[in-house]
Amino acid sequence: MLKRYWLIGLVVLLAFSLLFAAGCGEAEEVVDDPDVVDEEDEVVDPDEVVITVAAGAVGMELELTRDLAEMYSEANEGVTVDVLDTPDMADDRLGLYLQFFEAGSSEVDVYQIDVIWPGDLAEHFVDLYEYGADAVADDHFPAIIENNTVDGRLVGIPWFTDAGLLYYRTDLLEKYELDVPQTWDELEEYAQIIQDGEREENPDFWGFVWQGNAYEGLTCDALEWIASNDGGTIIEPEGVITINNPNAIEIVDQAAGWVGTISPEGVTTMAEEDSRAIWHAGNAAFMRNWPYAYATSMADDSAVAGNFDVSPLPAGKSGSGAATLGGWQLAVSKYSDNPEVAADVALFMASYEGQKYRAVEGTFNPTIMDLYDDPEVLEAAPFFEALYDVFINAVARPSTVTAPQYAAVSELFYNAVHDVLTGQKDAADAFEELELDLQDLTGFPVE
Repeated sequence: MLKRYWLIGLVVLLAFSLLFAAGCGEAEEVVDDPDVVDEEDEVVDPDEVVITVAAGAVGMELELTRDLAEMYSEANEGVTVDVLDTPDMADDRLGLYLQFFEAGSSEVDVYQIDVIWPGDLAEHFVDLYEYGADAVADDHFPAIIENNTVDGRLVGIPWFTDAGLLYYRTDLLEKYELDVPQTWDELEEYAQIIQDGEREENPDFWGFVWQGNAYEGLTCDALEWIASNDGGTIIEPEGVITINNPNAIEIVDQAAGWVGTISPEGVTTMAEEDSRAIWHAGNAAFMRNWPYAYATSMADDSAVAGNFDVSPLPAGKSGSGAATLGGWQLAVSKYSDNPEVAADVALFMASYEGQKYRAVEGTFNPTIMDLYDDPEVLEAAPFFEALYDVFINAVARPSTVTAPQYAAVSELFYNAVHDVLTGQKDAADAFEELELDLQDLTGFPVE
């Protein structure tokens, strides 16, 4: 709204300037017209409500969010929903959000927030229970509603959930007479076999790609390794620091051995889309990624379309794989000029139809339980049903117990792991230092 009035003032000022520059003694009468004509002669209604949604752009995220924004705008006269493209990496996105919050900015009305942020950011969001969310909350996974509830306030409506998966080339497993790897040791062995064989014709081929940059994605990957190796979850729910243990040390040192052997040296700079690009081009046998990559891997321009599948991640000493719980919510800014309309937009996007559209078109995992029985959803993403237990039993990051300091906890953790992956430290030294740093930050005891 302010931008429109600023534009009106600029047009009037320009008109006055031109008249005086031409030697005119008096300006023409300015008519107070409620409609403003822009440079393209489009009539803009100053009373129209504009709702801005800050959304992600990983895979098909941005495209599908814009589709839903257009659907809402078409169905609600007088409301336009704009979509703000935000950084792919969660840490960068959080930094952008914090700038808006610090300024008390009304520029963004609806924020797409990570599953780990409600505890840290709750003070900046409205209680969606006051805007109709109580009528639909029971449709969603209870654990996610609980995660998004802070002091009895629902600060985010669940939009989609996530869990790490192993993507594998079915054609190459058949070619080399291998099974889907059940352990990290098997993955190492099979990745090396396939890589050696494919390198004879394709020097750019790699056995395994994943997310190794120093950011939140590495926290997710490394937590999966550690939890699967019976090494705990960094800080346990009861507030005890457990990261400095032999099983955690062992598996992270093992992962460091993948760098430059079955994984490219550059994996330590990769986020989700970087690793997916290698996989998408047909240059990897295995990939760790989120469910969104399924739809993009089936696209017409994908070199692996029709020749891949997904499974749970491999196991370590625990005997079973572990998948980090991911997912994103829609939260309404308390600084919004139109919180009621913004909440309606958020609830629309996270509705049954909104989530179904994203599940079918982009394989984004719904948080509405009934969608896992929807035939159209299961046809588009058959692994939703097959891996349902993976999604509902995913391992949570220690965001609740450490709130509002989780971002700092995660940064300490992923930087320590990154030091190991890049050869600056071994895991024993890195985790001994990390343990002390976590004690200083949180005041929690060590196991």
